[in-house]
Amino acid sequence: MSDRIVDVAAGLILRPDGQLLLGQRPEGKPWAGWWELPGGKLEPGETVLQALARELREEIGIEVTQAVPWVTYVHAYPHTTVRLAFCHVTGWQGEPRGLENQRLEWVDPARADAVGDLLPATLPPLRWLQLPPAYGISSIGGRAGLPAFQERLDRALARGLKLVQLREPGWPDGAGATSLRDAMQAVLRQCRAAGARLLVNSAHPAAWWRQADGVHLRWADAAALHARPDLPAGALVGVSGHDNAQVAHARDIGADFAVLGPVLDTPSHPGQPPLGWPGFVAGNRDAGLPVYALGGQSADTLNDARQHGAHGIAGIRGLI
Repeated sequence: MSDRIVDVAAGLILRPDGQLLLGQRPEGKPWAGWWELPGGKLEPGETVLQALARELREEIGIEVTQAVPWVTYVHAYPHTTVRLAFCHVTGWQGEPRGLENQRLEWVDPARADAVGDLLPATLPPLRWLQLPPAYGISSIGGRAGLPAFQERLDRALARGLKLVQLREPGWPDGAGATSLRDAMQAVLRQCRAAGARLLVNSAHPAAWWRQADGVHLRWADAAALHARPDLPAGALVGVSGHDNAQVAHARDIGADFAVLGPVLDTPSHPGQPPLGWPGFVAGNRDAGLPVYALGGQSADTLNDARQHGAHGIAGIRGLI
């Protein structure tokens, strides 16, 4: 395997209906006939977004008007190692056409393999696209708070929230475990009815992770692991991180995503200095998996978060 890393910008060109553009590698190129995301190598001195705009102009004849960085992922092929800077492209002028004799197809990301063989490095971003842009975190507080929380959750689910974490470290002791388990099952039914997924924080019993849709690992719990927790197929694993090393560990144990923060001032982390957006960018460097921004986030900050490379936003008050 080559030690040299080739830097590549790759675009997820997404139409408003959610369809994604793939291109087939033409004859005469390595991996000819396999399907991939459009893009290409960075030239000396280019930023990722500059390289992406140039490559998409040369390769498929479009002018990019709106693109944001997303996930940077290192993939080792047998003869070369590539660092792929995946970017979301949501605005462009012109109609994509194959200027290098390559076939182009618009596909449903969840069924992209219907077109044929997909390049191995194309598979992770197709999986990541299934993660929604907002991740709501519970704040029930105890049995008495459940009805009001369920009302708030109903409104959030009606607005389109699709991923929720049950996180109740302060739930009262005594009959707490029984009443919290009942609350978890009630919230799970509520999420399932709305087509949303519920993850259980690792502060709570592992048996619950399997009943729900996976686990969100506190950093201390993730740090003790060398591999992904054993969960049913399709379950999700999230990890809380506060810096680049912790986000990298989340990737190394096979997590589906990480949450990084606090980015902005937030009542749930009093006295903890926020990372700020520059700190978020540094923490998210070469993450290799989607990262949600946590801390002071709401629908109003989603655009900002995406401009800084976040997959989306996570929060308590701002989302539920």
